[in-house]
Amino acid sequence: MLLYATGLSDPLPLLLAALVLDLLLGEVPPVFKRVPHPVVLAGRAIHWFDHHLNRERRDEATRRARGVVAVAALITGAAVLGVALTIVLHAIRLGWALEALLVAVLLAQRSLYDHVAAVRDALNSTGLVGGREAVAQIVGRDPESLDEHGVARAAIESLVENFSDGVVAPALYYALFGLPGILVYKMANTLDSMIGHKTPRYLQFGWAAARFDDLLNLVPARVSGMLLALAAIATPKAQPLPALRIMLRDARKHRSPNAGWPEAAAAGALDLALAGPRRYHGEVVNDPWLGDGRARATAADIDRALRLYLTACALQWLLVAAAYVAVAWLF
Repeated sequence: MLLYATGLSDPLPLLLAALVLDLLLGEVPPVFKRVPHPVVLAGRAIHWFDHHLNRERRDEATRRARGVVAVAALITGAAVLGVALTIVLHAIRLGWALEALLVAVLLAQRSLYDHVAAVRDALNSTGLVGGREAVAQIVGRDPESLDEHGVARAAIESLVENFSDGVVAPALYYALFGLPGILVYKMANTLDSMIGHKTPRYLQFGWAAARFDDLLNLVPARVSGMLLALAAIATPKAQPLPALRIMLRDARKHRSPNAGWPEAAAAGALDLALAGPRRYHGEVVNDPWLGDGRARATAADIDRALRLYLTACALQWLLVAAAYVAVAWLF
């Protein structure tokens, strides 16, 4: 039976509740105007280690070793916090409800949809200028270098990549390991987003963060690609067989060992070409294209991608529910 690391309870029904809460509540902005979001707290801890350990005067080997120490300390702290919270929440009345709410806060179903839908709406209402402003909120590439097709592709790529990082992966690690699992994953993902860059400052110090995040996402990325391919069966104007074929053919072309799986699946499902040459911080990254379709994506394609995403989310809910029923029946 899938149990918490402490063996106290089955997380599957709480995960289902959290998925519903996340769908209904999203990011809950009024709450986090008064209380720091858990990811913000993780970011502050990472910044402290970055400020105190990542000194430019140190040689490369020392900076890499210090990065390993930072990752080990922060990941251990997240795991210990997760165990402590599990014990406390199981000792108080309605602790299960607080836990479901915490897990919902750490998922990104609704917020991801809202941010990508904002790009679609901006392209439709205010054109390229509005689209660039909206997509700048969710991607790291230079928005001023993008035309309307580039804005649409960037939004779609962010949607499907973050389906893995923000929805499937945290849900999977919570299902397997409870609060310690999801807190460790979110810490690793935040570490990668903050210091896992191939820039002069972080090439060595962020090496361990990037590698650990890659490791944790190996399985979720492939699961995400499969969910998107299966979701194409029930999504209008999507193609499941090309999604599977393109994913298996093109996923490994991506510079990331993981991002290519959901991106290639989406490219095949929507008959688009994704990835390809992109500009980050003034430098062009000449990556290969994923898929055989159109590179000239539009706001209508963002809408199709959002429909595919929602279907994949629904499929994940069904899988969690089926796992809970199967576990309850077997044990």
